[in-house]
Amino acid sequence: MIIERPIYLKKLVSSRLNGMIKIITGVRRCGKSFLLNNIYASWLKEQGVADNQLIRINLEDRRNKSLRDPDALLAYIDSKILDDSTYYVMVDEIQHVPEFEDVLNSYLQMSNVDVYVTGSNARFLSKDVITTFRGRGYEIKVHPLSFSEYFPISGMTPINALRERMIYGGLPQVVQFETDEEKSEFLKELMEHTYKRDIVERYNIKNTEVLDDLLNILASSIGGLTNPTKLANTFESVKHEKVSNKTISSYIDYLCDSFIMERASRYDIKGKRYIESPFKYYFVDEGLRNARLNFRQVEPTHLLENLIYNELLVRGFNVDVGVVPVHRRTDDNKKVRVQLEVDFVCNLGSRRYYIQSAYRMPDEDKLNQEEASLRNIDDSFKKIIVIGEETPVIRTDSGTTIISIYDFLLKENSLEL
Repeated sequence: MIIERPIYLKKLVSSRLNGMIKIITGVRRCGKSFLLNNIYASWLKEQGVADNQLIRINLEDRRNKSLRDPDALLAYIDSKILDDSTYYVMVDEIQHVPEFEDVLNSYLQMSNVDVYVTGSNARFLSKDVITTFRGRGYEIKVHPLSFSEYFPISGMTPINALRERMIYGGLPQVVQFETDEEKSEFLKELMEHTYKRDIVERYNIKNTEVLDDLLNILASSIGGLTNPTKLANTFESVKHEKVSNKTISSYIDYLCDSFIMERASRYDIKGKRYIESPFKYYFVDEGLRNARLNFRQVEPTHLLENLIYNELLVRGFNVDVGVVPVHRRTDDNKKVRVQLEVDFVCNLGSRRYYIQSAYRMPDEDKLNQEEASLRNIDDSFKKIIVIGEETPVIRTDSGTTIISIYDFLLKENSLEL
């Protein structure tokens, strides 16, 4: 089964020959190598690029072990560049090469060489990407399959496909398993023996129980506000274990840098400023989150919010959690200041949207609850509530747009409906 990735193919095509090293990142098994070596390579051939102009090297292949030496890799690539034609160098899992920065930077001065690399674990995490190439690297971050990529190959109705996608996530290999048992076992094995092991080995973590417990706590509370102090208190009250704020903060950074989790900051919409703490954390893939909890807490409310967050990232938005301070009267007529929340404040260029996630909207009370923060935002940007069931597009008296999760995920222009 070939799964097309049009969003990422478009990014690769637009960055072609831009004079920078293209760095394809993302959580392991999200399809980076297939995107580069199959989908993009096929596109290049359709444009008339000859086979000998594609220099493809998979450093995880044992037969290429000798090329993990930087000088050997440099000599090999040089030997394939025969003339002034444009050559496309594609190196998989570049982190296996010591001093790979020097090897790749050697080709930045050659106008007929276009360099692409993938990397996922060990030395090739997100912070390294920022610092390694000093402004000469162009990062393309690949996510697991979005619902619009997943649904056409699922063979299911939208309702069943969404349910399946929220349980088992969107890693391409998972989609190709037949049974629930195969999917769940693969995800649990991947979480334990690939993602967690990468972090433990990279940072030389001795007390893996703390990392395990932290993963479980974060997985159980996706979409909830937290910070290292709160988490340290949880360890002390529930696990009867003292863990420092610094250790917890470092472990969270490790999880985010390895693309397993994403951190969303809080933004004061009226004050137009960021609030330092607490944050919200979301898993890059819902299936990995569920696997971490042994598929015990498959809660559609939280999973829907996680899915919407990931979809917004796929679309290129910068996503924050909104805070709207308002004043209210208590029962004894005292004026108090409270903070209402907007699930997502999404920015892309001059565009901004305020989005609420609601699994169900059974009555007027629920609508008022979801709209409360939106009604107190006094700008003209669009306000949207995404609900987890089928519904026509509705405009409320306050001007809020209500759309179904199916329209939101499957229609490219869903934010403009």
